[in-house]
Amino acid sequence: MRRLFSAILLGFVLVLPVSARPFIVLVYNVENLFDADAKAMFEDYQPARYSRLHVLTKLENVARVVAKFENGRGPDVILFQEIEQDLTDAEAVPDYPAILSRYAGTTIREMLGAQFTDEIANLPAEALLLKTFADYGMTGYTVVRGENVRGEGSRNALAQKCVVFTRFPVKRAVSHPTRDARAIQEVVLEVDGATLYLFNNHWKSGAGNADTEKTRVANAQTLRTRLDEILQEDPHADIILGGDFNSQYNQKVRYPKMKLTGLNDVLGSQGNELAIRGKNRDLYNLWFELPAEERGSDTYRGEWGTLMMMIISRGLYDYRGVQYVDDSFAVAKMPGLNLDDKGLPIRWSFDGPAGSGFSDHLPIYAKFLTVPDNQPNRYISLRNPSEDTGLASVNKVDFSKINLEKVALTLDRLPPGATLRNDALKGKIVRVEGEVGRGSRLTVIVRNDVYDIWSFDEKLRDKLRDQWKAGDSIRFYGELGQYKGRWQFIIRDETWVK
Repeated sequence: MRRLFSAILLGFVLVLPVSARPFIVLVYNVENLFDADAKAMFEDYQPARYSRLHVLTKLENVARVVAKFENGRGPDVILFQEIEQDLTDAEAVPDYPAILSRYAGTTIREMLGAQFTDEIANLPAEALLLKTFADYGMTGYTVVRGENVRGEGSRNALAQKCVVFTRFPVKRAVSHPTRDARAIQEVVLEVDGATLYLFNNHWKSGAGNADTEKTRVANAQTLRTRLDEILQEDPHADIILGGDFNSQYNQKVRYPKMKLTGLNDVLGSQGNELAIRGKNRDLYNLWFELPAEERGSDTYRGEWGTLMMMIISRGLYDYRGVQYVDDSFAVAKMPGLNLDDKGLPIRWSFDGPAGSGFSDHLPIYAKFLTVPDNQPNRYISLRNPSEDTGLASVNKVDFSKINLEKVALTLDRLPPGATLRNDALKGKIVRVEGEVGRGSRLTVIVRNDVYDIWSFDEKLRDKLRDQWKAGDSIRFYGELGQYKGRWQFIIRDETWVK
C-alpha cells in the first residue's frame, strides 16, 4: 500500500468510465505565507527579519511543490492554511482576475524586485501566490479566502486565514466563526453538475495539550453543527473536510487523559471504512488508508504527526455525483524537493538573504472523480477496507535506517580552513571528527570551532557524557543546527555514534 508520489507526475492511471472526470484535491499548510507589506502580527515576519526576497522564496517554493501535480498543471482544488490575514487590503474582496491582468507582463520576481511599488505591497499573500502560479503555468483558479471572523469567547486576534484555490465553479462560500481559531471555511463547488462541499479547517494548536483540547472541542462543534444541517437534508451529500486540525488521527487513544476530544468524540472522525454505509457513522478519516507506519506529514521530537487531515462523507463512496478513488490518499513526499536527507519535511528557514525551505507540514492529497449514475444507495467496492483497531500507535521517525555514508557531509569536502558554521549547511548530516571540549556542556571542537552535542534521547545524552571526557578524540554523525545562537550537532539515534 506504499504511496509512490511519482505516480501522480503522469496524472491518473485509472480505468474509468468515458464520462468520468478525475481530479485531485490537495491540502497544504504553507507555514506562514505572509505578504510584502512590511506589516505583520508575528514579529518574525516584520521587516527586521522578513524581506521581499523571503516572500519570493516562499511563493516560488509553494509553486514548485504544487507544480509537481498533473504534469505541471496543478490540482483542480487546493485547500491552503496559514496564509496571512492581510492588514492592508485596499479592497474588501480583491479582484483577483484584475490583479492577474494588471501584472500579466511582469513576473513575480520583477514585482518583488526592481518593479516593487506601494500597490504591490498592498496585495495580499494569496494574490501574490496566484500570480506566482500563473508564472509557473498553473492557471484557471478562482480564489476564495476565509473571512476574518471570530467565534464567541475568542481571546486572540487572528494572523492567518484559510484559502481555497479551485478550477470548479463556486456556488457559494461562507466562513463559520469558531472559538480561538481561524474561521472554518465552507466552499460549495459545482463539479460537472454535482454539488461538492469543502470545509477548510485550521483548529487551535497544541495537539497534546488537554487545556487547548477544550478549544478544539469548540472548533469541532462548529463544524459538526453545520455538517448535521447538510446531512439532515441529504444523508448522501458529497463532503470533504480538509486542513490542519491540530489533532492526531487517533487523538482519543493517543491522549487517554483527554476525556472528550474534538476530532474523535465531537466530529466523529473514525477509521472503519465500511461503517459509514450505516446510520451511526457518516465520516471516514483517510489516514486509515495508509499502513500505520506510513501515517505522518509532520514531525515533532522524533515522532510523525497527523495534524493535516482529509476526512470524507459517505456520499463520496456512492454512485452519485462525486466519488472517492479507493486507496488514492497519499502524502506528497518529494525527495530532493521538500524532504531533507533524513526524509523529514524541509520547513521554512529565515537563514540567508532569501531564506529557504518549504513548510513544517507535508501536503496531503486524494483523487476523486464524477460519475454519471444517480444511485446514492449503491457503494463502490473496496479492495482493502480499513478497520479502526483503536490502537494508540505512535509512529516514530526511524533515524537508524538513514544511509549515513551516502548522505553525510565529510570535512574533506570543505575547503581547507573553512568552517561548518554556514547557514546553508544547517540541517545537513555531518560526519564529525573532533575533540571533546571542556566545561559543563558536552561539546566538540571541529576546526577550532566549538559545537554543542545534543540528543533528544535523555539516556543517550547521559551515556555520552559518561563515555566522552574532555580532550578525547571522537567520531559521530550529527545534524548541524543552531539553538539560541549556539551552534550544535544533534545525534538523532544511537547508531549515529561510531
